[in-house]
Amino acid sequence: MKKSLNLLIILLSFPLFIYAQPNPPSGPVPIDGAIGLLLAAGAAAGYLKSKRKN
Repeated sequence: MKKSLNLLIILLSFPLFIYAQPNPPSGPVPIDGAIGLLLAAGAAAGYLKSKRKN
């Protein structure tokens, strides 16, 4: 009985020691570079595919 009571107290107090991220990130994440690279890769792939058909 005493073990289960101790376990219950520990489990109920455990969330008090868990902390989430305190603040959101300071600013928006820049994704312009990645999107530009994906667009350039898609354009290059399309160009090569159209060049092979001709």
